[in-house]
Amino acid sequence: MMGTENRMYPWLDYDGRVSPFKSVVLALLVLPGIWIAAAYAMRWLGPRPLNEAIHQCGLWMVRFLLIALAVTPARQILHWPRLILVRRMIGVAAFCYGMAHLLLYVADEAFDLATVASEIALRFYLTIGFVALLGVAALALTSTDGMVRRLGGRRWQRLHRTVYFIGVLGIIHYFLQAKLDVYEPTFIAGFFVWLMGYRAVLWRRRDRRVPLWAVALLAPAAAALTALGEAAYFRLALGVDPMLILSADVTMLRPASIVLACGLAVALAAALRHPAAKRQAKLRLRPA
Repeated sequence: MMGTENRMYPWLDYDGRVSPFKSVVLALLVLPGIWIAAAYAMRWLGPRPLNEAIHQCGLWMVRFLLIALAVTPARQILHWPRLILVRRMIGVAAFCYGMAHLLLYVADEAFDLATVASEIALRFYLTIGFVALLGVAALALTSTDGMVRRLGGRRWQRLHRTVYFIGVLGIIHYFLQAKLDVYEPTFIAGFFVWLMGYRAVLWRRRDRRVPLWAVALLAPAAAALTALGEAAYFRLALGVDPMLILSADVTMLRPASIVLACGLAVALAAALRHPAAKRQAKLRLRPA
């Protein structure tokens, strides 16, 4: 019973003691919400502060959703198994920011639920965002150990694999809402491509490990797809010559180059951790 009760408090370990690691992660998850509230109160959010707060909450939902997806690669690459302890917390945080995004939008519409419902139904990007939020809500509500037991392991896994589809919807919503300012949506999409590429390799490996060479190749592959996707977006949305965008990716700090740099940094971290992990594995296999 005590173990079950302890799981209600995200800053505690299963043994009931305060976890410094989980406490720090919890504080970091709450910090953006505190900043948004403080910035709104101090009139730092521009001429339309409520609208900006809505956008900021939605953006943090997408960010935390992708960070939750990054837990598995980070845990394996850094050989840090304790990261799994905070994945649920990060996913629930994504849901909380998504709900704040919706509630602030309702407040911006003077709590006229009929208008809110009609806007969601008639505006395509709002429909997509609302479906993504419903998906995140379903994942958050079924994230407890009790729901895992009720649904059964296989059904629970099938349900929670919809997070990949939810991520796609969230990114599309972000792109459509951002209109022309798609710098960060493009980077987030490239990061998502890297995460999906990692999982594609992982699913094909019997040992459930992604080799170093694959981690290294994911960086330029994700960067190339990011550049091509950005060029295609500007071509379709504004009729811009794709070569102008692709040349800018080579000469300027663009989303594709950021994705490349981040991917190479991950590959470097994997290379640095690999010898230490091999030594630890040999020590575990060595007879006492």
